[in-house]
Amino acid sequence: MSASRFPYRLAVAFLAAGLAAAVFAQPYPSKPIEFVVHVNPGGGTDVFARLVTEIMNREKLVSQPLVVQNRPGGSGVVAFTYVKGKRGDPHTVLAIATGSFLTAAARTDLELGPEHFTPLAFFARDPQGVMVHADSKYKTFKELIDDAKRQPEAIVSAVTSATGTGRIALWRIERETGAKFKFVTFKAGSEAVLAVLGGHVPFSTENVSEAWAHIEANKMRVLAVTTEKRMPALPDVPTLSELGYKVQIGTGRGFVMPAGVPKEAAAAMEALLEKVHKSALWRDYSQKNMYEDRWMGSAEFTKYLAEERAGRQEFIESIGLGKK
Repeated sequence: MSASRFPYRLAVAFLAAGLAAAVFAQPYPSKPIEFVVHVNPGGGTDVFARLVTEIMNREKLVSQPLVVQNRPGGSGVVAFTYVKGKRGDPHTVLAIATGSFLTAAARTDLELGPEHFTPLAFFARDPQGVMVHADSKYKTFKELIDDAKRQPEAIVSAVTSATGTGRIALWRIERETGAKFKFVTFKAGSEAVLAVLGGHVPFSTENVSEAWAHIEANKMRVLAVTTEKRMPALPDVPTLSELGYKVQIGTGRGFVMPAGVPKEAAAAMEALLEKVHKSALWRDYSQKNMYEDRWMGSAEFTKYLAEERAGRQEFIESIGLGKK
């Protein structure tokens, strides 16, 4: 290398380093933040994302607009793929339901594993319930199972997707009880609940929170829940565990960014989300909707997703997904 070219290249290197430092030193957020949701408006993840952004606005935690964008389709794959494609962009945040997210992550044909994202925070777990219309002939979980055994694959459950938590709960119930069901999918848990209310589908295994208004109004009945202990708001409803079935599951609620975002930006968003989680507004909402509240920051959430991903493999293989 000539002596005359060395100072030039050195200057270019210093300039590049300076530009990179300037980029990372920009205040965050520096433009509107897009919160992406994989279900239609009204679904559990949509309600969750909109509440979090509302709290951010009320508490004046951010100076930039927060825009919730619904990108339903493909059991979450449409939204997950969109956010994956935003690599390096800290102004794109994905609200996730861990059921759909982890199932997509376990599929080797999709390349949507946690390594393609930056986990930020886990807020809570939203329990599933076995729910029927208030006028249903099924008064207990046992009655539903006994009827399903008499007529295999004749009774239908409403779920949000073929790979979501409601579907996984149904699959685990089938494994534990020996009963066989059919299922029909909807783009949001709220739509699945309305299908039960309208008498189009006998029951649903979606989130209790999505049916809570109808449960309070005595329009729907919960036969069993998937929590470890009975839910305080439903003291007379048994858990599947106490009925003798090893089914404990719920829809985890959390947020991720695309991979490759600046660490400073990810840390800033994690801190903002933690402030939301500590707010009185979140606490009240969590209690009202019977969430199993639990905060996990980025490091713990990353470990959790990796461990849970492995546990979804059996489900993926059983339904014939994940093969390239």
